[in-house]
Amino acid sequence: MTNKAEKYIEYLENSAFPYTIELKDQPEQIKDYLEGIYNTIVLKDIVNRKKITDVMMLKSVLRYVFDNIGNPLSSKKIADTMTRNGRKVDSRTIEKYLEAFMESYIVYKAKRYNIKGKQYLKTLEKYYVVDIGLRYMLLGSRKMDAGHILENIVYLELLRRGYDVYVGKIDTFEVDFVAQNQKGNHYFQVALSVRDEKTLER
Repeated sequence: MTNKAEKYIEYLENSAFPYTIELKDQPEQIKDYLEGIYNTIVLKDIVNRKKITDVMMLKSVLRYVFDNIGNPLSSKKIADTMTRNGRKVDSRTIEKYLEAFMESYIVYKAKRYNIKGKQYLKTLEKYYVVDIGLRYMLLGSRKMDAGHILENIVYLELLRRGYDVYVGKIDTFEVDFVAQNQKGNHYFQVALSVRDEKTLER
């Protein structure tokens, strides 16, 4: 395994929060640190600030969003999923939770942008998490969806570089990211590999 590959796996599992560098090669301490961040944000910040009464539902929704990074989501879709799983909740409550996650910078929303019509769309946004290590801590390695994780990493890097980032739509096709700044629009398609002809053509 190359040094870059090792660094990448380390980044995925250990987080990009600065203090984890001090805890290198101490996975249990890193896990405790990330659990502390999670509990502080979810329990002390969101629950208290938003006066959330159903903490279990809040946690379930956050896990669902973490598990569906890079997938088009709506508050109705999330509410329907939770209700099917035996926990009835309405779309307005889900919207409140999503807003709280974004206000706490634990989740980011990428709105959809119609490239041909040059207009922003109001449905089926995508959500990305602030830190892949935090996601790994919460969901475990069984949820390591490599393609969507790479997409999440690219999204965060584009934000770091100062772009406004949207999910592009052109006719029936999707452009993973439309990154806008003062110099104009830049288009990005994210793929783990282009060995597959269909992926390369896309």
